[in-house]
Amino acid sequence: MLRYVVSRVLLTIPTLLGVAVLVFFMLRIVPGDVVEVKLRGDGGNVSQEAIEMERKKLGLDKPLMTQFGDWMVGVATLDFGKSMWTERPVMEEISLRLELSLQVAIMATLIAVFIAIPLGTTAALFRDTWIDYVVRIVTIGGLSIPSFWFGMLIMLSLLAFFNWLPPITFTPIYVDPVANITQLIWPALAVGYRYCAVVARMIRSSLLEVLNEDYIRTARAKGVYEKLVISRHALRNALLPAITVIGLEFTFLVGGLVVTEQVFNLNGIGQLFVQSVSRNDFTLIQGMVMLIAAFYVFVNLAVDVLYAVFDPRIRYT
Repeated sequence: MLRYVVSRVLLTIPTLLGVAVLVFFMLRIVPGDVVEVKLRGDGGNVSQEAIEMERKKLGLDKPLMTQFGDWMVGVATLDFGKSMWTERPVMEEISLRLELSLQVAIMATLIAVFIAIPLGTTAALFRDTWIDYVVRIVTIGGLSIPSFWFGMLIMLSLLAFFNWLPPITFTPIYVDPVANITQLIWPALAVGYRYCAVVARMIRSSLLEVLNEDYIRTARAKGVYEKLVISRHALRNALLPAITVIGLEFTFLVGGLVVTEQVFNLNGIGQLFVQSVSRNDFTLIQGMVMLIAAFYVFVNLAVDVLYAVFDPRIRYT
């Protein structure tokens, strides 16, 4: 098991290095100049000398390979520099919003997992009955309805029936847990519904396939209780594809909720992405891309480890 985990950890290093190289050079291809946007974006009459001084201050006057070398040294030391727009450290800009986005992602994942596993299992066990049809309708609705539109329905319902609007400022959970949960449970529910639908359908399909395997028939022929057949033999293997979906969806939620954050007035990572791209803030974009890439890599690592826990055969591959 230890050898398996170490080999997966070592594979993350070239992946992150490749992402760092790609994001640096691809951003330099994109047209636009952060200095021009910053100083002349509002129609200001700024001299060319001031533009050059600002470029020198931000290090944009250095040769490209020198900038790349500084960037790679920063990546190795977890120092992603300062935002070209606000001139604050990139890690500080990200940390201000990461707590919010990460909590929404965790809450949506918990909602999805605790609902999807019973739904998917029930639909598979009662295949082609009215229960299965109801679950299918619920899950297809979750796949069909965009999260932001479902969030708007939630907002309008809360406003119409309870006269409730989301707070203007974010309250951390360690400051006021009740206010925090009250604010974030609705966006988590909006995105968790689609998340739940994806996982439930995956579990249903996977469990139906597993229930037709020879070892399931053998366990039943030996007289093993049906509950043990489902929980210990069938569901354990059926969860493997669902674990992959759960991991990928969780990572997407950290930085991919731009419209949902806008609907619920949340200033998270998604909003920061949009702002940094519109301002051509290279250093901030690079830092956030590396953050999301690191999330993907380490969530995939966790999924691989869970695979080995659920299926011991994988440890020896």
